[in-house]
Amino acid sequence: MSLDTWLAFAAASTILIVIPGPTILLVVSYALGKGWRSALPMAVGVALGDCAAMTFSILGLGALLAASATLYTVLKWIGAAYLIYLGLKLWRAGGTLDARPIDQDASPVKMLAHAFIVTALNPKGLTFFVAFLPQFVDPHADFWRQMLIFEATFIAIAFVNAFSYAVLASRARTLVRSERVMTNINRAGGSLLIGAGVMAALARAK
Repeated sequence: MSLDTWLAFAAASTILIVIPGPTILLVVSYALGKGWRSALPMAVGVALGDCAAMTFSILGLGALLAASATLYTVLKWIGAAYLIYLGLKLWRAGGTLDARPIDQDASPVKMLAHAFIVTALNPKGLTFFVAFLPQFVDPHADFWRQMLIFEATFIAIAFVNAFSYAVLASRARTLVRSERVMTNINRAGGSLLIGAGVMAALARAK
């Protein structure tokens, strides 16, 4: 794997992870109700959940690549279209982040487990990984070595992102709940997703 490919994957992953979704909504809800102490268990739960979801997706991609290179190429085209679809959906999403404080008593272990379950069992996450990962895979290089690097990179970014959202929500609640701020985040992320999808489609056409 080239350094350029890894940097492109890290940059795209950062953009996609920062965009709020069900997992971030849960992280912010706990942070609004329980403060900065929720940051570490929630971040660990999110990282483990992404690890599980990504591992299942990777196993499926490995089996698909072994079965048919043509099907794998088709999946890349579908993945490019899916990225564009996500981008358009985000652009039109507005600035809603309906996070309500979770105030009930919950131990760090319970918070970690809740974050893990929400992240790992989100069907959209599994679909996303299947569509996203093939854009960066070199079919002529060692597949499993690439996947190990991609997974470690994604999990590290996911951990930092969840931790940062929790701290931000506990310290700057009005900022997280600002419709203008969330609209700008969604539109910026949506634009970048559309661009990534178009670039992936053009790269497949060469």
